[in-house]
Amino acid sequence: MRPTTRHPSVPPTIADRATAARRASLDLGLLSTDTKNAVLNTLADLLQNPVHAAEVLEANAADMREAKTAGLSTPKLARLELTPAVLAQLAAGVRQVAALPDPIGVVTRKSEAGETPSGLHVRKVRAPLGVVAMVYEARPGVTIDAFALCFKAGNACILRGGKEAQHSNAALAALVHRALTAHGVAENALVNLSGTSREQLAELLTMDKQIDLVIPRGGRELIETVCRTSRIPTVQHYQGVCHIYIDEAANVDMAVEICAIAKSSAPATCNAAECILVHRGIAEAFLPRMLARYAADGVEVRATPIVLSLAPQGVLGVSAGGHLRPAQPDDFGREFLDLIVAMRTVDSIDEAIEHIATYGSNHTEAIVTTNTGPGGAAERFIARVQSSCVLVNASTRFNDGFQLGLGAEIGISTSRVHAYGAMGLEELTTQRWIAIGNGQTR
Repeated sequence: MRPTTRHPSVPPTIADRATAARRASLDLGLLSTDTKNAVLNTLADLLQNPVHAAEVLEANAADMREAKTAGLSTPKLARLELTPAVLAQLAAGVRQVAALPDPIGVVTRKSEAGETPSGLHVRKVRAPLGVVAMVYEARPGVTIDAFALCFKAGNACILRGGKEAQHSNAALAALVHRALTAHGVAENALVNLSGTSREQLAELLTMDKQIDLVIPRGGRELIETVCRTSRIPTVQHYQGVCHIYIDEAANVDMAVEICAIAKSSAPATCNAAECILVHRGIAEAFLPRMLARYAADGVEVRATPIVLSLAPQGVLGVSAGGHLRPAQPDDFGREFLDLIVAMRTVDSIDEAIEHIATYGSNHTEAIVTTNTGPGGAAERFIARVQSSCVLVNASTRFNDGFQLGLGAEIGISTSRVHAYGAMGLEELTTQRWIAIGNGQTR
């Protein structure tokens, strides 16, 4: 690709910016681990520096004001907001990425002379993808997470956040650029395109010569639009219709706590529980307590008749000002992203698994059971439920890059090709073959 000469007063085009990211990517794969870690630790310091943190929070406050004026929904406002605690967590995630082993150049397979028919010395090594474009909505923290992971894996990144977070994303990108230049690394390791138009996004998605992978992360409409439009391979971070199955052998105290926190701790996240499946054999012991807890937590339950019949006194229907209502068919398979959960009973673990296969989104499922031995309910659930993350006696909220020890995540892939589940460093690399010979011909 030959550089384009452009008059200084003419702003760079989308093609110019993508080409700049491609040029930067050619050098990133050659950076030493020490240089990459130094950039990341400097970025973490900047995020915790009072002056720079105040600049980011001021930019985020401007986004929040505009979003409220525009009538952005409560769940999206929750995802948009940055706080000192959020910045501290972002910094901790960046430091965790810096502390992780560098995947670039790692040998995953090796053969010596004599082990191959030709006598070649062959090895398979991890290498950068090149340029990763991230398209996302309302989550400014993605700007930091995506950069940290892409950069440590030797990739340049193009970040196209939504207009609702453009001030926040610009402030965070400025900190990234400050960290890069402090260590002599090209600023175009991160190209910020937040707030660009849909037409410009469509143009970006045609640039298969400059961009190697596109990751859409956001609502269903955004993901479907990107996948339909893109000429570049995509890995989908699709909706999280996450289930918790309460087995007949569950510990009731544990089950109530897991289901409560999995919904109420962060209802607008993709790993929040959206549906609770309850074995009939434990329904009478579990459901009255669970419904009372959800009512106390302000969670609306959309339930089937057997669940409704087991509601304790004081748990009122919505028409009476309470939090309980009959489920409608479209309540199952739905990502509420709010303090709402669907609930039904099942006659067996097989019926629960069938429900998940019908209504799930391959994101996250959990089982609560004491039957964890060989051939037991937990083992059967793990074997037959093929979602990107399956948990036993733990909340769906643990399907998260930080919680799984990845430092951060660029998304949770619900595509099975290339990457599946929380995407960390290894998922942002490819593998290539290197063969050393001594004159072999074929």
